[in-house]
Amino acid sequence: MAIAFSKYHGLGNDFVLIDNRHQSEPLLTPEQAVQWCDRHFGIGADGVIFALPGQSGSDYTMRIFNSDGSEPEMCGNGIRCLAQFIAALETAAGQAPEGSKAYTIHTLAGVITPKLQPDGQITVDMGAPILLAEQIPTTLATPGEKVVNQVLEVANQPWAVTCVSMGNPHCITFVTDVATIDLADLGPQFEHHPAFPQRVNTEFIEVISRDHLKMRVWERGAGATLACGTGACAALVAGVLTDHCDRSATVELPGGPLQIEWSVTDNRVYMTGPAQQVFAGEMA
Repeated sequence: MAIAFSKYHGLGNDFVLIDNRHQSEPLLTPEQAVQWCDRHFGIGADGVIFALPGQSGSDYTMRIFNSDGSEPEMCGNGIRCLAQFIAALETAAGQAPEGSKAYTIHTLAGVITPKLQPDGQITVDMGAPILLAEQIPTTLATPGEKVVNQVLEVANQPWAVTCVSMGNPHCITFVTDVATIDLADLGPQFEHHPAFPQRVNTEFIEVISRDHLKMRVWERGAGATLACGTGACAALVAGVLTDHCDRSATVELPGGPLQIEWSVTDNRVYMTGPAQQVFAGEMA
């Protein structure tokens, strides 16, 4: 049986999108998703995203399998791609949205609301950041405490880290020059550190100015990627907590910039960026 798919990317963080609205379980197994994500023997992607029927009143449900077969709670770049994919499906069905269009999407991190803007950008209400150690989760602080500028030893050296969850766990450290970071060596050591019982995404941040951060990321289950939306959100929150940046800033990733705001009014984090279709096809 051939399965139709579309390939999308958000600032180079690329995904295979599958229309799965006719049933509540993904059409692929995690093992099949690994094969599809292989850049030599498959389509090539950082993950496979399924658009499933909504739950508890939401418009749709998002499931995602990483390129290693693991399932993350959510993906910031991925949900922007999913919003564009859904809009394309609706347009093909004669249900083209007029002007801006917002969707409520159920994820393992809760209900997320992406909004398509007339200029092609997508703004996503990512929710309030989770800051307590046991909820991230990490053992770097006692329950009920935040992890801000805590020392973590990785690769036989101390790193000052701040931990944030955006529905998935992030460890953020500020460095002088992100270009000098050996992601392939350090990334797995952070990801699998025993201080993170569910593994962790790791962001290395260089402060250009109070409204401009430069970031490289090692994603849990996907490795080095060109962009990470939840990571950019977590990085800005960590920057505010450590007084490295303001509550609104551009986060520059290898694949391009995201605009991130941690609202004073409602404590929620808002991410704005693009998502683009690359191609469509069928896979056996």
